[in-house]
Amino acid sequence: MASESSGQGSASHHERRVLAFALLAGLPGILLALYLLWSHDYSDRVRWTLAPILVMTWLGFAFAARQRVVRPLRTLASILAGLREGDYSSRARGADNRDVLGTVISEINALGDTLQEQRVGALEATALLRRVMGEIDVAVFAFDDADTLRLVNRAGERLLGQPGERVYGLRADQLGLAECLAGESPRVMEAAFPGAFGRWEIRRGTFRQHSRPHQLLVVTDLSRALREEERLAWQRLVRVLSHEINNSLAPIKSLAGSLHNLVERTPSPPDRDQDLRTGLGVIENRAEALSRFMAAYARLARLPPPRPAPVSVDDWVRRVASLESRLKVNVVSGPPLTIQADSDQLDQMLINLVKNAGDAVLEAGGSVSIDWAKSGGTVLIRVLDDGPGLAGTTNLFVPFFTTKPNGSGIGLALSRQIAEAHGGTLALVNRAEMRGCEAQIKLPV
Repeated sequence: MASESSGQGSASHHERRVLAFALLAGLPGILLALYLLWSHDYSDRVRWTLAPILVMTWLGFAFAARQRVVRPLRTLASILAGLREGDYSSRARGADNRDVLGTVISEINALGDTLQEQRVGALEATALLRRVMGEIDVAVFAFDDADTLRLVNRAGERLLGQPGERVYGLRADQLGLAECLAGESPRVMEAAFPGAFGRWEIRRGTFRQHSRPHQLLVVTDLSRALREEERLAWQRLVRVLSHEINNSLAPIKSLAGSLHNLVERTPSPPDRDQDLRTGLGVIENRAEALSRFMAAYARLARLPPPRPAPVSVDDWVRRVASLESRLKVNVVSGPPLTIQADSDQLDQMLINLVKNAGDAVLEAGGSVSIDWAKSGGTVLIRVLDDGPGLAGTTNLFVPFFTTKPNGSGIGLALSRQIAEAHGGTLALVNRAEMRGCEAQIKLPV
């Protein structure tokens, strides 16, 4: 109210000043006219008739000038007050860019249009944000600098087991979220909330609202995703194991039935002993193959954690290249680098990749080479061959999938597992500049 009264007082003062300037502007003329009227030989009737007319005309023009100046300013003040209060619908008339006042009116009208567009855009963006926050299955909370809850979405309400109207204004410790606002971010933790229990990923961020710092807390339920991944992993495992075991048990069962009939047959055929030895040999081979398969699976499933130690990349690459006895592996020297890794596991990974490259080029008589280079904080080791290349990459790293007659299907899966255990990656791609395949190992330096 004080500010409004002050504004009204300033407006009245400005109006009085405009009126005073208008009166002063016409005062010399009216004084000169009255002087001439009384200094010449006019009758009193003429003098007292013209004098009021002159004075009234002078005052009328002065008040009209004040109104001409003040009225547009009042209109503009009302429009600006409406903009300040959030009313963007009012516009001023008389916008004409041929004079200064018209230019001001045009600019204020354009300002109103811009603010109205921005307000509509902000409302639409806010509605979209609220819709997205309401639909996502991630709990989102916003706390002010006093750790008081200011915002929560529907997933957050389900996590707290209460509607938002009951939890707004409560502190984080009252909601059981104080631990989430402390510690590292992001991190994974097990916690029990009123609405759920399980493993959660905790992420935090900061933002400012009304010049005050706020914390944004995002709580993601990992239990469902982990259960789904576990279910899919078990399905893949059962499918692979069933396929391999059935491939071995089916001929064993068939041969066992044939041998049983052979033993029960009377009189015994003359080649019974030979047939028995042949059938038992097949059963033995299939049982041995099944045993090798289970041993290979156990090897893949029980990969021990790496024991890091300094490893020279040059020594490592040349040592593995010398182990390939079927063909000469060309080593293209790169920069001298030492990484922290498990030397035995790295040997196993690179041996598998070099062996695969050798298998690809042996029939056509191609070559295999290894090079490496540093890129940022990683070292890229490439195993290159000029064989037929990759027909497809979909099942390359699926355990026990192989296109080789005597392959086990665990080499690439095990190699990628070793690379990822060291914080790196393994990828197989076709070479861009020529025919062949390229195995790319990236390891942190």
